[in-house]
Amino acid sequence: MPVVLRVNGFKFFFYANEGNPREPAHIHVRKAEAEAKFWLEPQVQLARNDGFNASTLRQIIELVQINQAQLKRDWYEYFT
Repeated sequence: MPVVLRVNGFKFFFYANEGNPREPAHIHVRKAEAEAKFWLEPQVQLARNDGFNASTLRQIIELVQINQAQLKRDWYEYFT
């Protein structure tokens, strides 16, 4: 489970063994017991949410958008 970013207590990561065939570029975000998944292409989009409230999701979406280029780069470097 490579962690590629930590911000404000949020851990941004992807699962090393996820999907066969592999899903498009995405990132998981966890804090405490909550976790969400966001597609990184073609634009940032929530794929799944398990435990974050709407306000926190807005905050996470903003962080993913700000870091989208780096998160995509990390994803492609790891999986290719």
